[in-house]
Amino acid sequence: MLLCLTGTTPSAIAQTPGEIGIGGTLSEATLQGLSGGARKLSTYRGKPLIINVWASWCGPCRQEMQSLQRLANRPGATRYTVIGISTDDDPEAAKAYLKSARITFSQFIDAKLKMENMLGANKIPLTLLIDAKGRIVEKYYGAEQWDGPSALEAISMAFHMPM
Repeated sequence: MLLCLTGTTPSAIAQTPGEIGIGGTLSEATLQGLSGGARKLSTYRGKPLIINVWASWCGPCRQEMQSLQRLANRPGATRYTVIGISTDDDPEAAKAYLKSARITFSQFIDAKLKMENMLGANKIPLTLLIDAKGRIVEKYYGAEQWDGPSALEAISMAFHMPM
């Protein structure tokens, strides 16, 4: 069972089967679409990637979702990509939340736990900063204001780009 957090903590010790730690390169995986078709994780290589792992029943996940939407819509957002991966057991619950919250950035579902395990999502929300080569730069557990000054500074430092 996943734990839903309210505070942000960077980094964590590997605790899920097959978890890739900071500095490791993400393995290939096929992401099952919630807001579009399936997509290979490797198609996101070439520019920085921000992955948010969430669930529709998780209050802190819902709390930070609008800031992720604003981050995805920022001027200059074409230099990076924001995606979400739902841990919901019911894809319809996840889709209903996304529709009601008007979330438009790409969303996927992890029905077989492959991504949850690889990313280390034993607690959610979890947000990962992935470099253009697919390496994990940082992991943040707990809700964050992703378009706020401290988060933008962390993203800027991780990706070596002005935000």
